[in-house]
Amino acid sequence: MSLLDSFAPIPARTLPVVLLLDTSGSMREDDKIEILNNSVTEMIEELTEVDAGHGSITLSIITFGGESANVVVAHKPIADVEFSSLRANGRTPLGEALKLTRELIEDREALPSRAYRPTIALVSDGIPTDRDWKQELDALLTSERGGKATRFALAIGADADLELLAKFSGDKPHEASEATEIRKFLRFVTTTVSQVTLSEFVPDVSPTSDREESILRLQSDDAF
Repeated sequence: MSLLDSFAPIPARTLPVVLLLDTSGSMREDDKIEILNNSVTEMIEELTEVDAGHGSITLSIITFGGESANVVVAHKPIADVEFSSLRANGRTPLGEALKLTRELIEDREALPSRAYRPTIALVSDGIPTDRDWKQELDALLTSERGGKATRFALAIGADADLELLAKFSGDKPHEASEATEIRKFLRFVTTTVSQVTLSEFVPDVSPTSDREESILRLQSDDAF
């Protein structure tokens, strides 16, 4: 037996990605839900290629539409994600989705302390319909991991709540006047996550300037 056999391999640092996706009835308009489904599928394919079997990137998907929010995928290695098309229906229970997000990223067993800071991307075309969304947004932003997460938001159309999305992201949200721009937003998030992954496994890769701040935040040691 080799001396090296007595040492356990060090697992890759998990890079958690969380998608909060609006699946309310209004997302049926202008092919928004179809474009969202196609964009998420493309995102999963690209991140799987970037991860290249390292087991670093994990994906969680939380939807909010109808009467409740739902965890569709939770901390799944990106290569193992089997994504099924989402359907749009009903109201916009964003408050419940924010609560589920906080519970998801604060799960210390599923998300170890040596993980990178989470990347959370919120896509919405309307305003919340549940009463406690303000309290749940504050709870997420002031939680240990939620406050340190890198957060992005996309406002689709004129009915999106820009003030809410700006508070969520900590900056001016991305805006999409047309549904086709959903793809552009998720590609932005994909590229940001990809840069972090490639910089760990391919040392010659350096961050691109327009995403450098987000990338450096994600790479910070002692994230939690």
